[in-house]
Amino acid sequence: MYPIIVFSVTGLLMLFLGLSVSKKSLLPINLVFLIIGLLSNFIDWDAPGLYFNNMVEVSNSLILVQSVVILAGILVAGLSSRLFEDAVDHPAEYYALMQFAIVGALIMVSFQNLIMLFVGLEILSVALYVLAGSDKRNLRGNEASIKYFLMGAFATGILLFGIAMFYGATGSFDINSGSSVANNLPEGKIFFWIGLIFIFIGLLFKISAAPFHFWTADVYQGSPTIFTAFMATIVKTAVIFALYRLAVYSFSFEYANWSKFLVIIIGLSMLIGNLTAVYQSNFKRILAYSSISQAGFMLLSLIGLGEQSFGNLGFYTLSYAFATISAFGVFLIVSNDQLVDGRPNENINVFNGLFKRNPDLAVILLISMLSLSGIPLTSGFWSKFFVLNDAATKGYLWILIVGIVMSAVSLYYYFKPIRATFGNTESESITVSSLAKATLYVCGAMTVLLGVAPNLFRGLF
Repeated sequence: MYPIIVFSVTGLLMLFLGLSVSKKSLLPINLVFLIIGLLSNFIDWDAPGLYFNNMVEVSNSLILVQSVVILAGILVAGLSSRLFEDAVDHPAEYYALMQFAIVGALIMVSFQNLIMLFVGLEILSVALYVLAGSDKRNLRGNEASIKYFLMGAFATGILLFGIAMFYGATGSFDINSGSSVANNLPEGKIFFWIGLIFIFIGLLFKISAAPFHFWTADVYQGSPTIFTAFMATIVKTAVIFALYRLAVYSFSFEYANWSKFLVIIIGLSMLIGNLTAVYQSNFKRILAYSSISQAGFMLLSLIGLGEQSFGNLGFYTLSYAFATISAFGVFLIVSNDQLVDGRPNENINVFNGLFKRNPDLAVILLISMLSLSGIPLTSGFWSKFFVLNDAATKGYLWILIVGIVMSAVSLYYYFKPIRATFGNTESESITVSSLAKATLYVCGAMTVLLGVAPNLFRGLF
């Protein structure tokens, strides 16, 4: 509860600080605000309960997930030390919007009432629509922003219609009220089923699961890289846990029906995400299609609901955050060092000879790519193993096979930047700021540590 209040206040404060302090001071101030929010999250430790008129839940498990969201925000902010240096940039506004987006994500993780789900989603989405188009001189950025806004507005309308149907069927917005129609005859559940389907579709769009993924690659490519990294991690974590809460508390008694629908979504996400990524040469588009596949893997825990599923999802989102922020962080530094027509080079060849130019960046990129592909001794291996095991316990062996085969396919495109890294180049060495270097070291080290000792985090649930 407390970080929601903290970031609401510090986000507004950041806007006013932008008028009175220098640009160089805004990043450390933003990091201090984020750290304060992270620490405030643990005030409610061992004090579970419902707040805001029983609309938001607090528990130790939810505190850990909210900490993942805030930690991802801290790591992304740590990579922004050399950004926003142009006279036309407004870092205070960007940092404020990032904090507001985190507020929305925290609400989505812990909502107890569907109205709060809608509020959290809108806070998160509106902030990201603006951040996606923050580089106003970039036509691709303008396209990304308007496409994200229009598609997001349709998805929000679908979600809202689903919530209305849920209310019509149950007479309440509380997520536990779904059980009230469990014993109704099929004709009495028609509005409930409509609500279930539309709520799922609205949220599956936000997590970029196929076939609701068409916006993903263009928005990832057009948005400034720093905000693409933020979007890729924060949104995934918030939405997957929103879906988990609905699956457990609202729709669990209809598991036999919606699991069949969801397993098709999972299969499509894995197939479309991985097979399309194979043909990409733009690094941001590769990670965009990769994120579609990763969404499919995350959803495996929803069809394999069990005692360990929540912890498995928590581990997956943390692992994904470290690997994705590492990959985008290295790409951000390297691409800004090589301009094409005045814009950062986003092609895979931007990594050519990176090992000779900066071995540290090359090693961190290698670790992140190995983790995203699910290679052992990285956290990505265990995250995929845990969710695949969840699905296997429910007897979905065919989707297990699809997941394993698609993980093998992903090696092809994840190794594209790795091959380029060890190629030849005549470019000069790359310098990295101390803060960005420390951020990447943390991400790389945690990816390996969680791969060697996965229960270090998962055992907390």
